[in-house]
Amino acid sequence: MSEVVNKGDQTIIRPGTDVVASMAETFKAELVSAIDASQGELIIDLAGVEMVDSVGIGVIISAHNTLHQSGRKLEVINVSTDVYSLFATMRLNRRFTVAQAG
Repeated sequence: MSEVVNKGDQTIIRPGTDVVASMAETFKAELVSAIDASQGELIIDLAGVEMVDSVGIGVIISAHNTLHQSGRKLEVINVSTDVYSLFATMRLNRRFTVAQAG
């Protein structure tokens, strides 16, 4: 279960565990719920997350696409070096903000 924090017009979601296939459905449901419950920006805080697999990437892209359709933004923050490399290789850092930890 992800931690969800609402700060003004931002909603921050912290999965706290690797974003992989085994937890993807639950995480996707949490993202959809957060998107539906707010009108502002969505921030996924990947502090403590060491791995994001292809299914996890798909969930994050889906959230970005949903937000983008309504003129809203997605940010992914506190990304480990390895996970950042994955986002950069897929050029996802050009579609939405991806910020490394530190």
